[in-house]
Amino acid sequence: MESSDQEKAVAVIMVGGPTKGTRFRPLSFNTPKPLFPLAGQPMVHHPISACKRLPNLAHIFLIGFYEEREFALYVSSISSELKVPVRYLKEDKPHGSAGGLYYFRNIIMEDNPSHVFLLNCDVCCSFPLTEMLEAHKRYGGMGTVLVIKVVSAESANQFGELVADTITNELLHYTEKPETFVSDLINCGVYIFTPDVFTAIQEVSTHREGQANIRHLSSFETLQSPTRALPVDFIRLDQDILSPFAGKKQLYTYETMDFWEQIKTPGMSVKCSGLYLAQFRLTSPHLLAAGDGTKSATIVGDVYVHPSAKVHPTAKIGPSVSISANVRVGAGVRLISCIILDDVEVQENAVVINSIVGWKSSIGKWSRVQALMGTTMQSLELPSLEKLLLLKMKLW
Repeated sequence: MESSDQEKAVAVIMVGGPTKGTRFRPLSFNTPKPLFPLAGQPMVHHPISACKRLPNLAHIFLIGFYEEREFALYVSSISSELKVPVRYLKEDKPHGSAGGLYYFRNIIMEDNPSHVFLLNCDVCCSFPLTEMLEAHKRYGGMGTVLVIKVVSAESANQFGELVADTITNELLHYTEKPETFVSDLINCGVYIFTPDVFTAIQEVSTHREGQANIRHLSSFETLQSPTRALPVDFIRLDQDILSPFAGKKQLYTYETMDFWEQIKTPGMSVKCSGLYLAQFRLTSPHLLAAGDGTKSATIVGDVYVHPSAKVHPTAKIGPSVSISANVRVGAGVRLISCIILDDVEVQENAVVINSIVGWKSSIGKWSRVQALMGTTMQSLELPSLEKLLLLKMKLW
């Protein structure tokens, strides 16, 4: 029997598709949302890097319904960079988060893993996967869900709310986006499962198929049935797995005390880029820029500058700034809490604050570009962050 030290793990990252993530437009018109840069790296790179730190990781799978050609170059380069196999699996149609996992079960289980990590690409957090794995092994259940405590009921009801045993951490109750307040614990969209999850998914599919075959509903009942529009192979992880298996000593929770956000809108990408830049201090300090204004620009706080970017020594950059490839930053420029995308020119003495500057844009001399919002960013207050977007803006 294999020792626990030799138990293999695989990671599955759900990346969605072009019909998903519409709130991220117009940024996703130019590039698939999972490849949009946060802290100088594609969005999907951050969960991939976290998975790479897992012991005995055999494979990383990206599941979505983008065309394969859109991920081919990135998958090839990241596999070589991290020295771990990364593979993109294209769904023929949306199967739901659990259904997509089950659809590719034979490929996912090729390495006979003892644990399957499941992550959502549009989650921004520190990804405490190793700590989750240790807790998961102690619990001895089928799955462990990463959770976080939020400060208000208004924030909580935007997500899946859950109730957990305060002693054992067992998941006792789960409901997705409830109309009334249930709990201040929410689902973070990061999971660990044993291979038993595939049996659980199959049971849901078999039950749904059986119900469709044996039940003869009237037209009124058909309209009222909550599963009327769901195909047999479309299985949702939250409603179809977490909810029915809660309270059966199969699912447990691991609470993170670190940061967590969901990247649904362009505005949230500015905040999440800053969070990842701060995380680089612990995980990738070599990616952070430095400078004191003598031979290079003055760097304040956490800043990423692509090697091909040209930044004038009199510029002042940071905190929380990401500068992409082939960017030109002129003399006296001030950049604060922003994302500067590829091939942008920021001319002399311009100021950019709390904004995204789109590809191949030009910010003119002495221009000031700043989000029309308060300076305080409240966690999980998604609508107010919509105003952060600046795309393809040219000021002369």
